[in-house]
Amino acid sequence: MQLKKTILIGASLLCAATTAQVYANDKFVSEDIFQLEYAGDPQISPDGKKIVYVRSGYDIMKDGNKRSFWLYDIKSGQHTPLFSDEHNYSQPTWSPDSKKIAFTSNSSGSNQLHVYWLAQDKQALLTQLPKSVRNLTWSNDSAQIAFTMSIPEGKSAFAKSVKLPKKPKGAEWSKPVRVFEKARYQADGAGFLEPSYRHVFVIPVSGGTPRQLTSGDYQHYGPLAWDPSNTKLAFSADRNDEWEYRTTESDLYEINVKSGELTQLTDLPGRESNPRYAQDGDELAFVARDNAPVPYINSTLSMLDLDDKSIKHITEKLDRSVADYKWSGDGDFVIQYDDFGKRKLAKVNSRGKVTDLTDTVSGTSIGRPYISGSFSMANNGAIAYTTGSEYRPADLGYIYRGKSKTLTSLNEDVLGHKKLGKVHELNVKSQFDGQAIQGWYITPPDFDENKQYPLMVEIHGGPHLAYGPSFTAELQRYAAEGYVVVYVNYRGSTSYGKDFALLLDGKYSSEEDFADHNSAVDAMIAKGFIDKDNLFIAGGSAGGIATAYAVGLTNRFNAAAITKPVINWLSKTLSADSYIGQIRNQFPGMPWDNVEHYWKRSPLSLVGNVTTPSLIMTGEEDRRTPISESEQFYQALKLQKVDTVLIRVPGSPHGIAGRPSRMISKIEYTLAWFKQYQK
Repeated sequence: MQLKKTILIGASLLCAATTAQVYANDKFVSEDIFQLEYAGDPQISPDGKKIVYVRSGYDIMKDGNKRSFWLYDIKSGQHTPLFSDEHNYSQPTWSPDSKKIAFTSNSSGSNQLHVYWLAQDKQALLTQLPKSVRNLTWSNDSAQIAFTMSIPEGKSAFAKSVKLPKKPKGAEWSKPVRVFEKARYQADGAGFLEPSYRHVFVIPVSGGTPRQLTSGDYQHYGPLAWDPSNTKLAFSADRNDEWEYRTTESDLYEINVKSGELTQLTDLPGRESNPRYAQDGDELAFVARDNAPVPYINSTLSMLDLDDKSIKHITEKLDRSVADYKWSGDGDFVIQYDDFGKRKLAKVNSRGKVTDLTDTVSGTSIGRPYISGSFSMANNGAIAYTTGSEYRPADLGYIYRGKSKTLTSLNEDVLGHKKLGKVHELNVKSQFDGQAIQGWYITPPDFDENKQYPLMVEIHGGPHLAYGPSFTAELQRYAAEGYVVVYVNYRGSTSYGKDFALLLDGKYSSEEDFADHNSAVDAMIAKGFIDKDNLFIAGGSAGGIATAYAVGLTNRFNAAAITKPVINWLSKTLSADSYIGQIRNQFPGMPWDNVEHYWKRSPLSLVGNVTTPSLIMTGEEDRRTPISESEQFYQALKLQKVDTVLIRVPGSPHGIAGRPSRMISKIEYTLAWFKQYQK
């Protein structure tokens, strides 16, 4: 295949002096972060012969993410760039005939839909749309592509009714006011939202005008699914007039592509999504999640009989949440689920019997060791997936006929000569109630068990997420500077079943989750190589809340690094973007009716006890845990003359580590802060 584009591999080149400095260091340093790459969104062709995947890395000159497409030929082992230049590429999607790849790219100046013909080495720009498209889905005859796109609502009747004087020519007036009337008016990472509705479209692959299929002031969600006859599309939507307030509701619908006739397929309590037709078109698989007013609910692989409308919940006995699935023929499936800190792929038959295939799906979360990764499957049962380890971000993995192998080694040039901290599993009983808590700890390079090391506790966000034995740039940096780093999946974490996740229902933060972390600290001290006079604690988001709460309960830590926390739940739920669902699912009622409960869960309620020097860091554009939360804690600590520093990250939303320089700042400021308080 002739390549007509400039190939950029890895991050942009560092200057000669910096490069020499990086490669002279045999430990993991912050500059190494710019050189890391990982495989993501691996898509195997339906005929099982090729895999296209997104190769992600960082651009040191633009301080951003780079996403290119690479192609792997299964038979020859040839690994070549498909699109790798100064532009970004995403959503690779094979046509059913394995001859074409649909994708989105900003190569035309804005993010648009493209199609690439492999044999001809040609691509076409299919759209010139004002908004980005999502959920690309080929018809079974490879002739059409369905997708979703948001359509702006326009000015409301109230806004149109306002009569303002005209600005004189040449006058310099203030920017016009912005009017908000929707319940959902902001979103972290997007800012204030333009009122819009997501609809389903279809476009011929040969080119033409996209045709809108759905209508109405409702949100229509992907993934989409074509029926075998290519005449209908299934999708998820909540077409209730109160949809803005119904964060846990959506049903499955089917629309006739020609006539536009819309049929509602499900009406279960909760959310039905991710539909996929059986090959004969008689059944529709989907993922179901009920609407109980609790913070965590398992998602279940389910089946709808399109003739008699009966529904069967296939994995209801699994007690794990099904994140994704693929039909594997004869009523069987391959599913993706999380279990004890690891992401697994497994076969599931129609009776719900689960047979694991691998537990190494990992490596697409670079900063902290969150469970991550994805997979796809060919018609012959071959599977492409992201596979990682404690010491490497995601490479391209492949499973066929029960045998698995890793096809790439994207980071050997960066990490192959580095001494990384060793990852060990840790299992403890919580001091609160004896609950089993799983975790891990990282020992520094050149670790000597006869020496004493400072200990850092690192707490994950969520709280309904989970860490695992996965590569982590942030924690490896701390280990490289001589810290033993311990992290546990405290009560409330996912991958341990519904009951464990709900142990924090109505209790976050509390003495209970603190006891889980404190038990890990005591277990590490008991090993004999921890300096008990040098203990530190850190965490972000829900982990930042837990850290702020912890220093209100104990003064055993020398210093704390509190990143993007909630400090006052009374103010947070009425100023952040997640208030509608959070109030319903995490609290007993509205803040003004339950002041005592909200206050008890707030770290600010314990601020009078705090003596621990605390660094507080939050993005200035954070709408999930607004920076006003951090400012409250900073000012409260200053009023008590507790050593504290507030770090504002300009332009950053909740995901501070979304840009490499911000991730590095988070790490290095934390290290500098802790160094000040080492004894």
